[in-house]
Formats: sequence, C-alpha cells, structure tokens
Amino acid sequence: MDGLAFGLFAFVSLFAMVEPLGVMPVYTAMTSQLLPEQQRSVAKRATLIATGTLLLFTFMGNFIFSFFNISVNSLKVVGGIIFFLIGYEMLQARISRASIDEESTHEESNDIALTPLGIPMIAGPGAIANCIVLWNEANSFARKIALIGSILLVMTLTLFILLGARKVARFLGESGNKVLLRLMGLITMVIAVEFFFSGLTPFVQEMIRIQPK
Repeated sequence: MDGLAFGLFAFVSLFAMVEPLGVMPVYTAMTSQLLPEQQRSVAKRATLIATGTLLLFTFMGNFIFSFFNISVNSLKVVGGIIFFLIGYEMLQARISRASIDEESTHEESNDIALTPLGIPMIAGPGAIANCIVLWNEANSFARKIALIGSILLVMTLTLFILLGARKVARFLGESGNKVLLRLMGLITMVIAVEFFFSGLTPFVQEMIRIQPK
C-alpha cells in the first residue's frame, strides 16, 4: 500500500511538472509545417528522449549528490521554489513555453524532437529535479518500482496527448484548456509547499540544535 500511495503521489507531481497540456500548443505550432507522418515521428522521438533523460537523472541522482556534495534537502528547498513559480504561472493560465521564434517552426524534425520539445519542454528542470528528489525518497523496492512506473505512465500519456494534440485542443476549447491549466497549477503549488517545508525543516532543526545554550 505504501508503494501504491507513493506511486500515486509521484504520478501526480510528475504529471504537473511535465505539463503535457502545456507542451501541446507548442508541439502543434512547431510541427504545423510537417506532414502527419513526420508530426507523429516527432512526438514519438521527443517522448522517447524525454523518458531517457528522466530515467538517467533518476538513477544518477545519488551520484550527482555525491559529486557536487549537495543534500536532498537542499534540492527540495530549491525544487519547491521552482515548482511554486511554475504553479503560479499555470494558475494564471499563462503558458510561457508557447512563446517560440519563427525559425524554430522551420527546423528539421529531428532537431525539434531533441530540443526544444524533448529537452527542456517535456523533460524540464522541474521534472528532472522532481525525479531526483522522489528517487531519494523511495526508501524501499516497492517505492522505486512505483516511481519508475509513474515516469513511464506519465511519458505514455504525454505521447498520446501529443499524438492527439489537435483533436484534444479542439475538443477542450480555449476555456477548457485554461481550466485544466489552472487546476494543474494549484496542484503544483501544493506539492511545492510540501517539498519546500520538508526540505527546510532539517535545516531549522540543525540551527536550533547548534545554538549556544
């Protein structure tokens, strides 16, 4: 049951960080000049690249911490701030990732899939930080499996959303997209507060403990 609850939390937080509904209009704009087959190919490659990136940082998280001599709590504090800012922007129904230049829409499909779609739009700093933090929180085999499953599930949903981007956008309409964006923004801000204070608490406790009596 612990693994299931952790997996659900990981899924919700990662889905909010990846924000496939926010990637959707960017993908639609950048692939508008491509043939349908090329559009599907871009969606598949971008999702595959993002999945590999997230899994790489998930498994290499401990090495990164050791190499740079940083703690999980520090990442929680910084990640919490980043998540809160992202969530606030989503709550205002603003999608900053949709602002792309004219040249980007004419890039080769391979380049589009790698960057900016695969990295950093799908596998962005928030999603990467989230995976590293959750992997270090996964203190059991069941939790680790649940986290990996959550990553794969979020990436699978992202792929389906991108493949049906134009249909989804037309179905939801502008109002529906904004409502979903605000909802995900609220969830992201709540997760951000949890991350921030769970990371800050050990520092406060340490400061209280080392104060002279």
